[in-house]
Amino acid sequence: MSESLSYKDAGVDIAAGEEAVNRIKTMVRSTFTPGVLTDIGKFGGFFALDPSVVREPVLVSSMDGVGTKLKIAFMTGKHDTIGEDLVNHCVNDIFVGGARPLFFLDYIGTGKLSPDVIREILSGMVRGCKQAGCALIGGEMAEMPGFYPSGEYDVAGCIVGIVDKRKIIDGSSIRKGDVLIGLRSSGLHTNGYSLARKVFFEKAGYTVGTAVDGLEGTLGQELLRVHRCYLNPVLPLLDRFAIKGMSHITGGGIAGNTMRILPEGRTLNIDWKSWDVSPIFGVIRSLGRVPEEDMRRTFNLGIGFIVIVDPSEADPVAEELRRNGENPVVIGKVE
Repeated sequence: MSESLSYKDAGVDIAAGEEAVNRIKTMVRSTFTPGVLTDIGKFGGFFALDPSVVREPVLVSSMDGVGTKLKIAFMTGKHDTIGEDLVNHCVNDIFVGGARPLFFLDYIGTGKLSPDVIREILSGMVRGCKQAGCALIGGEMAEMPGFYPSGEYDVAGCIVGIVDKRKIIDGSSIRKGDVLIGLRSSGLHTNGYSLARKVFFEKAGYTVGTAVDGLEGTLGQELLRVHRCYLNPVLPLLDRFAIKGMSHITGGGIAGNTMRILPEGRTLNIDWKSWDVSPIFGVIRSLGRVPEEDMRRTFNLGIGFIVIVDPSEADPVAEELRRNGENPVVIGKVE
């Protein structure tokens, strides 16, 4: 008689999944806002809108991942920042339209579920959600043996926010002469890692423990710098100034992302020498002999978020940003 087989024998450990959920319940509950109606572990997350928050509520949603930055987490064994990267990226994406985040859901897929690693990933998500005032109301942990290489996983996030229909920021009011104010990034954020990894680990032969001239700490520490969230320093501007447009600098670079919000017939005049490019990008350019055009299309080059305003408001907006802890720089204008 042949031996009997269990689901665990096939590579799926239900008990490990239950343990992982139990370990994160308290953390996740700490993100709950008054609108959350269900506890973690239900079939769906329920969220009640407060009708007094906005006059004409419009829901804004987005979904994203963190790309091959995950490979750096695998190489370093450090998993507590990836979740924060994911939340911050998603918050920025809906915030450019003027939306404030309401709730977030995550997906984690892996070959063999490790409760410790799951807890680390979720700790970053919880940190990002709490900083943005966003509730983490649900998610999915999928254990799929044979699908992912050993020790690896994938993450994705879905965010839903809200904005008053009258206050949507869609770029339609942008005119010739409007000013682009750039806010600094913390590094690569979550884009360009395939090129960066090829330069550092294949061409230069570095490891995540290598100390590179011009960079602080190890290469792994530099590449795991958390993708910044711009909600808190920029949100106060929306009630004081006529913000015409905002762009989140992800894949496609400064020009590629900002062109997405310009009305037809408008273009950008970017002064590429108006700010000091972060050292990490200079190292990538030099080591990889990467053409300047590729650098501009692939990386944020030290500018992670752009606010577009009328020239008459450029100085007061910049001053407000400085009061909010930013180091803004005028990087160009609309033509």
